[in-house]
Amino acid sequence: MSGLYLSRGLFPEEFLRPTVEFILDCQQDSGEIPWFEGGYTDPWDHVESAMGLSIAGEIEAAHRAYRWLAGMQLEDGSWWASYRGAEIDNTTRRETNFVAYIATGVWHHYLITQDDDFLRELWPTVDRAMGFVLSLQSEHGEIDWAVDANGKPKGDALVTGCSSIYKSLECAHNIAVTLGEDRAHWRLSRKRLGDALRLKPGRFDRTWAPKSRYSMDWFYPVLTGVIQGKEARARLASRWDEFVEDGLGCRCEKQEPWVTIAESCELVMALLAAGDHARAVKVYSWLQQWRCKDGSYWTGYQMVEDLLWPDEKPTWTAAAILLAADALTEHTPASRLFCSVQLLDEASDEARERRVLID
Repeated sequence: MSGLYLSRGLFPEEFLRPTVEFILDCQQDSGEIPWFEGGYTDPWDHVESAMGLSIAGEIEAAHRAYRWLAGMQLEDGSWWASYRGAEIDNTTRRETNFVAYIATGVWHHYLITQDDDFLRELWPTVDRAMGFVLSLQSEHGEIDWAVDANGKPKGDALVTGCSSIYKSLECAHNIAVTLGEDRAHWRLSRKRLGDALRLKPGRFDRTWAPKSRYSMDWFYPVLTGVIQGKEARARLASRWDEFVEDGLGCRCEKQEPWVTIAESCELVMALLAAGDHARAVKVYSWLQQWRCKDGSYWTGYQMVEDLLWPDEKPTWTAAAILLAADALTEHTPASRLFCSVQLLDEASDEARERRVLID
């Protein structure tokens, strides 16, 4: 199917139900959500899949996913790069943006459910995770992308990874404010990180070739609220022709003839964040041609060889389809999470009301 044009208030629930079932079928009894049946699980994509379940109203399944992740957390607040069940699949590193993403998922789930018990239950997990992440922030504001097997920082930072952490810090702050927990330094750390991303490009890609060839470095600062307003629109316009293939989607890497569905969904939300609703609807309409009969979606399409590649249909790609659909239709109370910055003021009436309800 192609040409699915979405508008506010018209979430295609029946059409997307097989996509939800695909994620549920891949989820293990423990709550773990691997990339696909028989695949490994990484913390970031696991959370992405859990958010897809929350959007679909699969609240208990999403809750089990977060409980599984909380149970796998290391003492220092981090997670290894990947797992297979209870076994660690990759012990070479622990990535900061993977670790921070738990805050985004937990806040997303809370926005949909307003489940105070869930928020309080996951608070220690979020608190420890952010403690680990911020321990790797430099005096210049950027956050190291990972530590190695021995816990030694890798010594460089990624624009995309730090942009993701920037959104996670927004969400972590909102969780803390809602629960009445004093984590004022998180807001300061977020400001320092944003300043580094906007004003200190030399703090990123110091020890390897620049990652600007990847589309995520282009649109993630818009998607996560680092860059907003007219600057966001100008940023997206500046490299549109490098990354976007009309009628197909968004390239993963500018020099590779490969469009990827998850990145295309994230671009949809970045366009909404920049106020370009018409192009967001258009890009999303292209993506249904990559849908399979079971509701899953291919990772991407190789244009030169005219083939679907790799031979994978990841759960997190299915979740990205659900997240973009929610953002376009404003179906759930979390639909604006990646399209706007909503930083709670500790002294606001809304924050006080949330704390009273939870207490």
